[in-house]
Amino acid sequence: MKHLNAKLFLLIFTILVLFLNSKAMAQNETKTDASDKLVVVWTSDDPYVAERVALMYTHAAKTNAWFTEVTLIIWGPSAKLTAENFKIQEKLKTMQKDGVVIEACIACATAYNVVDDLKKLDFDVKGMGKPLSDYLKSGAKVITF
Repeated sequence: MKHLNAKLFLLIFTILVLFLNSKAMAQNETKTDASDKLVVVWTSDDPYVAERVALMYTHAAKTNAWFTEVTLIIWGPSAKLTAENFKIQEKLKTMQKDGVVIEACIACATAYNVVDDLKKLDFDVKGMGKPLSDYLKSGAKVITF
């Protein structure tokens, strides 16, 4: 009987260890996924910052697979620059085709009267306070230009 109890204890212990280990691995996978996400908050209205820094790095991060998921947020003065600059619009469309998710702050777009312009470019124009907060809480890498 002692032998049977020892085997039963060992079996239950093994199942418990496997269960806890699989749960820990699942949590680590979630953290790894979030850490493989880049979110770029682009605020500058300077076309040189856009072309040579913000958009260049963001696009390269996606096309070179430096990050699995890449999101660009058009925020503040960059909304007006986007609506007015066809070269930047073309670059953003190329980035979008290559898999960069492009979102824009509706409050900013409204302030600059460019909501329709950004929506015509097929960008996701919406409230961005909560989504940005969620990105930050998730462990995604968030940078600002």
